[in-house]
Parts: sequence; C-alpha cells; structure tokens
Amino acid sequence: MYDLVIRNGKIVDGSGTSAFYGDVAITGGSIVAVGGTLGIGRREIDASGMIVTPGWVDIHTHYDGQVVWDPYLSPSSWHGVTTVMIGNCGVGFAPVHRGQEEYLISLMDSVEDIPTETLRAGINFQWESFGQYLDVLSGMKRVLDVGTHVPHCAVRVYVMGERGANNEEATPEDIARMAAVVRDGVKAGALGVSTSRTFVHRTRDKGYVPGTFAGVDEMLGIGRALGEAGHGVFEIISDIVGPDADLEWMARLTKETGRPISLAALIRKKSGMRMREILEFIDKRNAEGAYMVAQVAPRPAGTLMSLHSSLHPFSTHRSYKRLMAGLQVAERIERMRDPAVRSEILADTPAVKDEMTLEMVSDFRNHFSLGDPPDYEPAPEKSLQERARRMGKSPQELAYDTLLERDGREIIYMPLGAAKNLSFDGIHPNLLNPATVLSLSDGGAHCGVICDAGMPTFMLTYWVRDRQRGERIPLELAVKRQTQDTARLYGLLDRGMLKPGMKADVNVIDFDRLRLHPPEMVYDLPANGRRFIQRVDGYRYTIMSGEVSYENGEHTGAMPGKVIRGPQAA
Repeated sequence: MYDLVIRNGKIVDGSGTSAFYGDVAITGGSIVAVGGTLGIGRREIDASGMIVTPGWVDIHTHYDGQVVWDPYLSPSSWHGVTTVMIGNCGVGFAPVHRGQEEYLISLMDSVEDIPTETLRAGINFQWESFGQYLDVLSGMKRVLDVGTHVPHCAVRVYVMGERGANNEEATPEDIARMAAVVRDGVKAGALGVSTSRTFVHRTRDKGYVPGTFAGVDEMLGIGRALGEAGHGVFEIISDIVGPDADLEWMARLTKETGRPISLAALIRKKSGMRMREILEFIDKRNAEGAYMVAQVAPRPAGTLMSLHSSLHPFSTHRSYKRLMAGLQVAERIERMRDPAVRSEILADTPAVKDEMTLEMVSDFRNHFSLGDPPDYEPAPEKSLQERARRMGKSPQELAYDTLLERDGREIIYMPLGAAKNLSFDGIHPNLLNPATVLSLSDGGAHCGVICDAGMPTFMLTYWVRDRQRGERIPLELAVKRQTQDTARLYGLLDRGMLKPGMKADVNVIDFDRLRLHPPEMVYDLPANGRRFIQRVDGYRYTIMSGEVSYENGEHTGAMPGKVIRGPQAA
C-alpha cells in the first residue's frame, strides 16, 4: 500500500515530453511509481480533469528577511512553489560582524525595497558566519525548501569593512580572504554565490553597492572558490559594461572551474551587447566548454502604482503631499473624492528632478489600468493617454479617476523595458532558448511597487492558455522550464520531475480554473510593514516531500520544508 496515490490526472512530468494520463504513487516522501493504474493508497486524490506537475523551483527570490520569520514564504507557496533560492543580486545578511547589521539592512532596503523597520523588527542576527546563518534557518519549521547564495556585498564588507563598502579596490590578500569566506559558505551548504554589477543597485546615500566595480581578479577569486568547493552557481546581475562588456572573463571562469554562471543582464543604452548577441555568445562559448545561462522572465517587471504603493502619478505633487498629510489610506480616498481637492491636485505638476522617477509618474503612454483579471500585455490603445484622448479628458484626469476605482484599490501598471508596441513577442523566443533559464520573480522584494512572485502561474495561464496577441508555449515546455531546468542548474537532481525515486514535490492543478487575482497591498510584515501580494485560484493540492501542504489554497498545517545543504543527488 502506498502512502498517497494521485489518480487519473494528466501527468506533465517535467521532462518536456508529451503529457499522459495515469496515477502517481508516493511513499515516504518519494515518488515510487508513475503512470497506469496503480495500487491502493492510504490517502487518494482524484485528479480527474486536472494536470499533475512537479513543484516549481524558483531560483531568483529575495526572501532573505522573510525566511527568518515567515514559514510560508507567501505568496510563492500559494503559487505551487516548493523550492526557492534566496541571496540573489549580491545582497543578504551573512556573513556579518557585530556592528555591520544595520548596513546590510540598509542595502536590502535600498536595493530590494524591503522596509528597514520591518527588517529591524524581524531579524535577530544570531549568526556571524554563513554556516551559522544556515544553522539558524534550519532551526525553523517551514512549508517549502530554501536554497541560498553567499552574497558578495556582505562578504566584501565582512572582509574589507568600510573599504569594501566604499568600493575600494581589493588587494590580493582581500581577495584571498573573500574567496575563503565564499568557499566556507558553499561547503557549509550554500548553492552558489551572487554579485551585483549594475548601476541600478544603489545604497541609501545614492552610492553603489559593494562590489559594483570589483575587478576581474576579484571576480575570478570568488568564482574559483566555487571550483574548490566542488559545486555552486555564480549568479551575476550586470549592466554588461566595463570588464563585463564582452563576457569573456565569465566564459573563461566557467571553463576553468566547471561551475555555471547565471547572468541577469540589464541591457542599457551603453551596454556592449544586446540580448540576442548575449545569447549567441553563450551558445558559442558553451559549445567550446563554458557553462553559462542568461536569466529571463516571462514578462517585464512592472511598476504597480496605487494609492497604497510607494509611487503613483500624484505622489510627488506638493499639493497631494500637503492635502494628504497624516491621513490613512481610507481617509485619503475620501478626501480625493472632493471636487475641490481633485481640481487642486490636477492643477499641480510632479515635483521631482530625477528623470527615471519623472518618467514613471508622468509617462501616460506607458500607463495602463491593470484590471481584474490583470492584463500584463495591454495593447497600446489601452494606455491612459490613448483612452483619455478618446474620452476627451486629460491623461491626468483619467489617472486620478483610475486610482479611485475599486474603492481605491485599482492599480496603474507600467511595464518596464517592454518593446515600443508593448508586445511580448520578443520575450517568446527567449523563453524557448536553451541558453536561458527562467528566473527573476523577485519574490519577497520590491514590496511597495512590484509583485511578480506569481510568475509560475503566469507561465501557465498566459503563455500556455490565454495569450491572444501572439504565439503561446506548449504546456510541457512551460512546466519543464520551471522544474527540471531550474533544479538541475543548481545540482538539485532529486526534484523537478515526476519519476520514481524523485522527491515527491507535486502540484495538482485545475488548469481550466487557474486564475491570477490582481495584486493587493497588505500590512502583515513585522512593524506593520506593507507588501504587495497576489492571490490565485486553481491549485487544488501542493504536495511537499510527500505531505499535502496546501489544499484548495489553504495551508494544511504540514511543515515538511528544509534548508537545502549543497547539491542533492537523484
């Protein structure tokens, strides 16, 4: 008799091969049989009319603070994610000397928009080394598995102090010490190291995060530490400028060490390569023995602007700040409905000099009502500017009225980095390319302006089922991309497929009823911190290590999750 049998489902096993119908049997936390009609289980789930997939493996999140106090790591766990990777983009909370804690908190706030007050209230820094950090995380029960990167920013400050924080050049001795810290962290169980080399990531005082300008010698020293440890991914976010412009040092390092580089390329005007050229480079160098992948997302990051968020078209207006001072959101909504208040705010202009912020609050050509269900690939004629023109209004008037819809919960969506025609057609081939890896959900980060943790669901609902503006993606490939492919990159060979002997991380999904709700702001972080969440319908069961952890969207009380220590054999 099996512990659990999932019967009559459409099995999408994560291999990319055609789906088939049958049963999945689980005993002792492992899958023991797949396909056909299997024997009796102590518990049985009827999956008729549903798809059965591996649990999603999300390799780019920022739950580094939340992992300390939240055993659920929502909203990711609501969306069928059973494994997350934290410590991306070079930021994190270990290693740390006493007295450096506030600096690491400030970095996480400035880079990933996780409130300082929340992090102060939620983290009790009971560690110094990265290994001790893993020990603390391992002492907490949780609903899903957590893998980690050693963050370069923290390592640089730990080794070099203020010199590291100020981006001074590392000496050979500094590099040797940093490499030793990384090697020790990976040997203790981290699944990689991460670094940030983008000008987008700034400190609280508008400087650049530690390591932004680190020389190639420093990068090679850290990367070689992975080779010495024998496992681990080097995760890099870069503007592809300076020493990164031709990517050659990265390819050379992976060939020397055998360790993969996972590159999040921020393509900017001064970058040396476009995405097409980056992928061609990776294909060519991988054929010569390198091991590189480019991180891609199923949609561009999108700024969410509402009366609850950090930014919206009127948030920088002096009149808005004066009229709304001291008011709670509900009181602001009521005051904004006053015609006199409306007129005064609409007569004002943004009081901001920063070009990027000014564009975000006033580029109505790229502002859209997100709606319910949310429309992430809107046609250009749905922009606030075009709608206002047809209505005989100003874009500002329409934006004002939009923010008050749904009792002040409506969201103005601004996709970042989208093509001029706002089409996702350029994303489609990248999602299929074997030189890429599905990534960049940023779960747990950008609490006040972004909510992309539901990306696994978006892959299925939009790219597989609902897209009307262009090509879709086969179900089997969409599943493989966020299960087997992401797991194997990090050496997690025990998960990502529904095969006998594999870890029993499974989703049972009512595919026809799978639905993303609009993001909503909640105030449930420590110190009443706010964050956008996104709810979902359609996940009938999420099974983690053989235990049903979610049933019809509700947590069952099961806490089978663990902190992953190093690669996991099949």
